[in-house]
Amino acid sequence: MKAKAIIYLLISLFVGLMSWESQNAQAVSQFHQEVNEEEAIRLRILANSDSVSDQMLKRDIRDEINAEITKWVQEVKTFEEAVAIIESNMDEMEAIVARELSKYNKNQDYTVEFNEEVAFPTKLYGNLVYPAGAYQAVLVTLGEGEGENWWCVLFPPLCFLDMDNAEAKEVESESNEEDPEVETSFFIVDMFESVWDRLFG
Repeated sequence: MKAKAIIYLLISLFVGLMSWESQNAQAVSQFHQEVNEEEAIRLRILANSDSVSDQMLKRDIRDEINAEITKWVQEVKTFEEAVAIIESNMDEMEAIVARELSKYNKNQDYTVEFNEEVAFPTKLYGNLVYPAGAYQAVLVTLGEGEGENWWCVLFPPLCFLDMDNAEAKEVESESNEEDPEVETSFFIVDMFESVWDRLFG
């Protein structure tokens, strides 16, 4: 009888925990709102390299471009208006890059483009989720563009939230690279470990 009671207790506990985990996941998903990729304009700056001077140059260009574009789009209400304003000021952004390069005495090539095929990883701003994908964006490439890069959301203006935590290393993929190992996990084991950590961790 004791064994049956323990089994029933464990089953009840397991069912209750599954229900709790499900409700918790639903609450999280309801709190976060996924943004449509077609409703945002983003900024990505690719540094020439990871050297200190190249990274400092990237950050200064970031600050100058962000300050200008934020002023342009602050009162803009629609995505289409923001696109028109940015397109009409591309020369100004190129001038900013040229000016900062001159300050650093760097003779680097650079490009400043505005297109719809710039790849970004998933990013969370408060309860807004910007999913990974191709966005319309201002893309600044400095020199070889092989250093840590920086990105943010220009419209609606969210770059000010990201000044210290939007760095990412550009990773090149090679066709002859071996497939990564596939990591297998078991739902019940993962749930048990999660519950154990919550209760006794």
